[in-house]
Amino acid sequence: MHHAPADFVNAISMHRQAMSIPIRQLSSAERPALDRHFIALSPEDRRLRFGAPSSDFALHAYVERIDFARDATFGVVDDELQLLGAAHLARSQDHAELGVSVLPGQRGRGIGGALLARAHTHARNWGVPALFMHCLSENGAMMHLARKQGMTIVSRSGEAEAWLKLPPADAASQNGETSAQRVALFDYGLKSQAVIARRFGAALTPGAVSAA
Repeated sequence: MHHAPADFVNAISMHRQAMSIPIRQLSSAERPALDRHFIALSPEDRRLRFGAPSSDFALHAYVERIDFARDATFGVVDDELQLLGAAHLARSQDHAELGVSVLPGQRGRGIGGALLARAHTHARNWGVPALFMHCLSENGAMMHLARKQGMTIVSRSGEAEAWLKLPPADAASQNGETSAQRVALFDYGLKSQAVIARRFGAALTPGAVSAA
């Protein structure tokens, strides 16, 4: 009996995980949404996400520095179009570095794993050989996520580095990413229409508009 290669099995698992939660690649027009997402994190969550305490000003500067032409960002939104989870995939020649954050109260739903899966496919299609995550060793959520995805983890001096070797891109990874983006765009479109309808309905409700 022949067994599928581990890389192939991991790729299929990640693709299924990414498709289970709509993950949309974001554009530079959505910097304000990313700002609001990061600022909504608690001081401790910010420290764990960025490796050090981060002020609102520092988070704003981080978002402004994102190069959307070179890097990639991904998000999961709720029915009000708020970013529940976000991922930043920074590209270099020999690897892609990933950072993930999920709002309190939304964890344990698979959002972090879905973001990692989406980023994994995108990095494959870039053609980089490895996916890399850096975090504090005490960041149990990220360590759990990395182990679950089969990443090799090296810990030292309170910090951890997680590496995942990426197989070359193929038709399945390219078509999978295209399909995932289409699903996410459709989901976002439906939610956007619902938000507009709710706001329009509220505006027509007697007493909804103040005398001012």
